[in-house]
Amino acid sequence: MTTIPNLLGVHALVWVGGWSKDQCREAIKNSAEAGYGLIEIPALDPKSIDVEHTKATLKEFGLKGACSLGLSFDADINNDDSEIAKRGEARLMDALNVVEQLGGDYLGGVIFSALGKYKFPPTKKARDNAVAALKRLAIAAQAKGITLGLEPVNRYESNLLNTGSQALEMIKDIGEPNVVVHLDIYHMNIEEQDLVSPVLEAGNKLGYVHIGASHRGPLGTGNIDFDSFFGALAKIGYKGTITFESFSSTVVAPDLSSTLGIWRNLWTDNKSMAKSAREYIENKIVAAHKN
Repeated sequence: MTTIPNLLGVHALVWVGGWSKDQCREAIKNSAEAGYGLIEIPALDPKSIDVEHTKATLKEFGLKGACSLGLSFDADINNDDSEIAKRGEARLMDALNVVEQLGGDYLGGVIFSALGKYKFPPTKKARDNAVAALKRLAIAAQAKGITLGLEPVNRYESNLLNTGSQALEMIKDIGEPNVVVHLDIYHMNIEEQDLVSPVLEAGNKLGYVHIGASHRGPLGTGNIDFDSFFGALAKIGYKGTITFESFSSTVVAPDLSSTLGIWRNLWTDNKSMAKSAREYIENKIVAAHKN
């Protein structure tokens, strides 16, 4: 098989809706058997993760672990209220500690705001609070060898960062070297002008990628121009992680499923779907590097 330059990951919600010991083992085992090298673990409630068990299971199956989360409205650094912002920052610090204890090196997602639909545009004070909290988080992360990724999401899931350009602007304001852009093609397909220019604009600040279909179902379906996107990744020489995301009401994580609007079954057989997704991504990478 042709060697590809990227570590391929899969989101845990492809497999399980929680993180009990049995669910942890099922998700990590299935990820390894489907040919992935990393599993992305949701850390919406970092203290609920059994770190020792997760670390041992990752080691058993030879997988890396990364964590992602979105904040909640009662613990949100993108808020004028300093107490709410402090609770958000504390949750981010808890998630950072989980990544460190797992031996991981990446914490990303919607770490800059609550994950959900805001009723108002962001205020200057709220954004300033977010930038200040992320700067402190980034400094703490540097000491642990951990990179932070800001994932722009669509307008219904955050009012703060919806495009790659906005993420780059915030990274500049944070001013720490271990903060990168985390692009998600599902959100790009909604918010960006195209799927190429945000990749080229991010360049060496692109540090993590989410791949999914336009409807978050199986890869190879939907309306996304994957060839252009993977061509852009090849053009900038992207060698970072590419993680597959797909959500179906077959697997339900009560809080996250409701927030993301996972209302219908887009697949039922996650094992064959995840394996074919990994093969699809590999084939797109190989083709892009040949062109």
